[in-house]
Amino acid sequence: MAKFSGVNYFNIDDLLTENELLVRETVRAFVDNEVLPQIVKYNRDSEFPRYLVPKLAKLGLLGPTLPAKYGCAEMNNVAYGLIMQELERGDSAIRSFASVLSALVMYPIFTFGSEEQKDFWLPLLAKGEKIGCFGLTEPDYGSNPGGMVTKAEKVDGGYLLNGAKMWITNGTIADVAIIWAKLDGVVHGFLVEKEFKGFSAPEMKGKLSLRASITSELILDNVFVPGKNLLPKGFGLKSPLMCLNQARFGIAWGVVGSMMACYDSALEYAKTRKQFSKPIASYQLIQMKLVQILSEITKAQLLNIQLGRLKDNGKLRFQHISLAKRNNCEAALEIARSAREILGANGILDEYPVMRHAANLESVKTYEGTHEMHTLIIGEDITGFAAFDN
Repeated sequence: MAKFSGVNYFNIDDLLTENELLVRETVRAFVDNEVLPQIVKYNRDSEFPRYLVPKLAKLGLLGPTLPAKYGCAEMNNVAYGLIMQELERGDSAIRSFASVLSALVMYPIFTFGSEEQKDFWLPLLAKGEKIGCFGLTEPDYGSNPGGMVTKAEKVDGGYLLNGAKMWITNGTIADVAIIWAKLDGVVHGFLVEKEFKGFSAPEMKGKLSLRASITSELILDNVFVPGKNLLPKGFGLKSPLMCLNQARFGIAWGVVGSMMACYDSALEYAKTRKQFSKPIASYQLIQMKLVQILSEITKAQLLNIQLGRLKDNGKLRFQHISLAKRNNCEAALEIARSAREILGANGILDEYPVMRHAANLESVKTYEGTHEMHTLIIGEDITGFAAFDN
């Protein structure tokens, strides 16, 4: 397999620091050497490549922006974005695992947890010795998380939780779940450990997308959660939405990796595939498709770097993340489809990465806020009118 050289048409590498470039190249080599040789098998088998977890941890890719005192790498947000980009170039399932652990498990523990919770959980999660998941979405409440019906009741020594969550990445293999439930009508976060009686996480089967990712249902049947497992600062719907913003940031970067994988595959194929005695890359319509793909990748790269700089400088608003997630996921899915057309019938074979990325992107475009929901978030921001329930 040829070494991936990246897409740098606008000399975008010049906008990155030496350390950011080092992080990207390290993860790029990891994906080339550890992910791509095996991912087709795991995708075919609908199995998560768990052998990667300690390797991800060893490179400092789990919770990489958090403080070193917890065993984390203290990277900036642009470096984090580049990690997500390269992991998704391998497969959305790998990026999803790292993204969930970093943005939806370690971030809420760090942001809303007690010192004891942080000291116990964060080092274990950073080392990959424990795995976590994030339980917000419910069977009837996806885009409207405020409608959740999962309830927490105060009892002696803690809380009783009842309810169910759906579409939970990592759920079946998680040692701890960040569960959001309503306590006296107010959303609170709880650390639910896998051995708690009444808690189960059956894996959801039959997926045609994110096949190498574990997706689960979480069932809470009178689960007793000790008082010390309440996230003391995690209350109100704003708290889980803050976590989702972290995840959406990583998705906006991640899908650029899938764009690059599809572009690289289509470009190399077009140069070597001959029709009518000439490489198809010499035909105008194929060149048009390739140029359009390159244009969208370049725009997304520039958008992401500014997004990361805004975040690092404390100037980022959640509407900025919505715009990036909305734009980049839409572009990535269109790129995958266009690349599949360039590859012709070969495009449906998993010998090439394009169809796998296309199938994954159908989910990535939808989760952590649909295209339509992000449209309305931005629409309210620019007009001053909320159209969510019109």
